[in-house]
Amino acid sequence: MKIDRIVVSHHVLPLDPPFPAAWDTTPRTRFTVSVVRVITDQGLEGIGSGDTMPGFADHEHLFIGHDPRDLNRHHRVIEALSFHYGRCWPLDLALWDLFGKITGQPCWRLLGGRTQRLRLYASTGMHLPPRATAEQVTFLCEQGFDAVKLRLSAGDWREGIARVTAARTAVGDAVTLLADANQAWRMPWDTSSPWSLKDALNVARALEDLGVYWLEEPLHRGDRAGMRALRSTTTLRIAGGEMAREPHDLAHLIDDGCLDVLQPDATLVGGITGLRRIADHCAAKGTIFTPHTWGNGIGLLANAHLAAGSAADCPFLEFPYDPPCWTPERRDYVLAEPLAHDADGHLTLSEIPGLGIVLDEDRLAATQIGSA
Repeated sequence: MKIDRIVVSHHVLPLDPPFPAAWDTTPRTRFTVSVVRVITDQGLEGIGSGDTMPGFADHEHLFIGHDPRDLNRHHRVIEALSFHYGRCWPLDLALWDLFGKITGQPCWRLLGGRTQRLRLYASTGMHLPPRATAEQVTFLCEQGFDAVKLRLSAGDWREGIARVTAARTAVGDAVTLLADANQAWRMPWDTSSPWSLKDALNVARALEDLGVYWLEEPLHRGDRAGMRALRSTTTLRIAGGEMAREPHDLAHLIDDGCLDVLQPDATLVGGITGLRRIADHCAAKGTIFTPHTWGNGIGLLANAHLAAGSAADCPFLEFPYDPPCWTPERRDYVLAEPLAHDADGHLTLSEIPGLGIVLDEDRLAATQIGSA
């Protein structure tokens, strides 16, 4: 069996009303999804998604004619391409989906088969006033979630504390609350500075009193000394690593004692092949491993299979969900059916070989804007 061709297509869903993401100063009016297909000479197809993979065009020859099951070989090539060009890791996801189809096994089993069912936390994406935040968290609790992530303010952190306080008052101890500061990185048009260590310490002390489970990305991604200092000072778990570009950056965060919770994304760094090694490293060091999943349903599925298969501690998985502006229907518009949580806030992975991806080909055709 050989790889016959690789197809990359790009799709856009208009967002009306726009989605005011907490980490973006400009409300989002469109949602772009790139789909990668690896097709064999026997007609089998593996599917991945994530980055638009700039620079990948004209490098298909590095894979065509090779056995798709040579995952470590392909990983090395993708790693080099991702260094020289864009993040080409969606290709690794497609190869794993294909590998599962070839072997007749779901990827979560091939990756170790730790569990088939994952507890989710509802990951909200907007800054809402305190009263609206309380109403949203109450709604999510009624939807079956027992863990919810809230966004803190990029400017005055006291506004974020007020939202978390309102949520805690509304639901009491029935819900595990997580807080995301979004200080590790900025959109290119956002020139605001990240918090200082003293800012982060003030936030951490306030969140301790509210019984928050973790504080995510409270400092710039390069401030490892600050992360260590913060982690040693607070009882809160410190989380981060979602936008890391290199697997060795993740290893440094673990080995340098910067984080209690590592949150890499297989669509952005290492793919499934690379992050399964990072997950093993987390397991050896006692670091919680729970992937970042803010993207579309294909990436969410890939990270879910990784988390379910690995031996690392994953107490719950991120499930982007903040209706009415961010719904599974918007997030997963390229899928035949949006991914749904069950009545008690869990996601059960199927026994379908591969990643269990079923595309909506009509929707893909209607939203396609180009291919490479």
